[in-house]
Amino acid sequence: MKNKRLVSVLTVVVLLFSALLAACSDSTTSSQSPKSDASKSSGGTDQPKTDNTEPPLNISIMTLFYTTEPPGKDNVIVKEVEKRTNTKLNITWVSPNNYRDKVDVTLASGDIPDLMLTDDPFYPQVRILASQGALWDLTPYIKDYPNLARFPAESWNNTKMQDGKNYGIPRVRPVEGGGFLNIRKDWLDKLNLKVPQTMDELYAALKAFVANDMNGNGKKDTLGYAGYVAPDSMGAFGTWTENVFNQTNGAWKLQDNKLVNVNLLPGTRESLVWLSNAYKDKIIPEDFAVLKYDDMLNLTKSGRTGSFTETVNTAWPSTMELRKTNPNADFLPLVSLNGFVNRDSGYFGMFIIPKTVPEKKMKQLLKFMDYGASDEGHDLAWYGFKDVHYTEKDGIKFLTDQARKDIVAQQAFGQIFGKYDKYQRAYESGMPKDVYDRNVKIIDERTKISQASPAVGLYSQTMLEKGMELNKKIQDLKVKVIMGKQPISAWDDYVNKLKTDPDMIKITNEINDSYQKRVSGK
Repeated sequence: MKNKRLVSVLTVVVLLFSALLAACSDSTTSSQSPKSDASKSSGGTDQPKTDNTEPPLNISIMTLFYTTEPPGKDNVIVKEVEKRTNTKLNITWVSPNNYRDKVDVTLASGDIPDLMLTDDPFYPQVRILASQGALWDLTPYIKDYPNLARFPAESWNNTKMQDGKNYGIPRVRPVEGGGFLNIRKDWLDKLNLKVPQTMDELYAALKAFVANDMNGNGKKDTLGYAGYVAPDSMGAFGTWTENVFNQTNGAWKLQDNKLVNVNLLPGTRESLVWLSNAYKDKIIPEDFAVLKYDDMLNLTKSGRTGSFTETVNTAWPSTMELRKTNPNADFLPLVSLNGFVNRDSGYFGMFIIPKTVPEKKMKQLLKFMDYGASDEGHDLAWYGFKDVHYTEKDGIKFLTDQARKDIVAQQAFGQIFGKYDKYQRAYESGMPKDVYDRNVKIIDERTKISQASPAVGLYSQTMLEKGMELNKKIQDLKVKVIMGKQPISAWDDYVNKLKTDPDMIKITNEINDSYQKRVSGK
């Protein structure tokens, strides 16, 4: 049976590309962290203030927000950005809980905003649009925008499409300090347990958390780990189970100069056994398969869980919330497990510009985003106005109540504007200096051993056509095995079939062809 979603995608592309041709025929909570070597070594080039004689540039944008509610049109940061950049912004803010659905709907409508965040640069629709010429190739233009050009090479290289071109502006992120396990250090101390360094030690610690009513409410409601899964992947679980057991970052492992899909490896089986046991021992939530990102954060901030997966800096907001009632609360980001930790790709999605946007406006959009990557634009978006939205002590910014009222945060306009900072994920506004210093050390330790994904951006046409349906089947079986609805032998049987599955074989061959072309520079 044909994949209905793929048919819909292809139909959308045809309609959008037709509209494009017609349009073409009608027209000719962190700023720089205290230890930011990025700002000290190269800085950011702020665009000069000028008296604008031209009318404001209308810009439509679609992006995420992680605050309780999104900024409104009259938000002080939105208005100030408009003033400084001579623009009029029409921003569609979307919750991370349903962002992928909104991407689907927006692409299906054929009405793509001027700047649209795609949380996955290699999402099938994006690949198809790029290959059809429906998105701007920004490769030859970036050199003219100094702050964007200053992004690390990994950010640009890892967002290139199969033709070696950049069809979007990376939402720049550091390569260290990304999503990995954060654990309640105060709970470990209370039980006289050392910080886990292996998956076995971790399991014992999480099991002890569940058994000992660590939140002290007299109820059997303490969890060892709070996480969530995606519709077609293990989501937060995969970051520290499949990756750790397979000793690779992502869906592919390089063995003898050939990429092998991790679902065929014994480490994935070990991961399923580990998680299945965790489910039986009530270490993970009974309803983990339907939990969303916000559900995970609610569990961490309410003191019900001993660990969760997020970036190094994101351990602090949960710790801060817990310290309102427990001054000793402390989520500690782990350096590694079984000697493994992820190295990130240098981006978290990218902003695409549809080709329906004229070239002149495309360049204006790049100028707008270049300002957002400057010191001034970054700090405005993430922190607002000094002594109004934040105060500063020992290099740490402390947000005021006014900042919260005005929705001034990295989680708001900071999802559009941002610059590169190696230690960005060590820093969160308002955190104590000792927490920041500890985070810097953790990032430095991770730098020594972290592993990058060997398959970022590799292209497979069969994966584009069949991958979503195949991943959904794999994911459904994994969840059933973890929940005990299917035995581990069912996974073994499926893996044996997967090894001879024509689509999997074709995907593997195409991924390896793409990999060889990349390493050979062809």
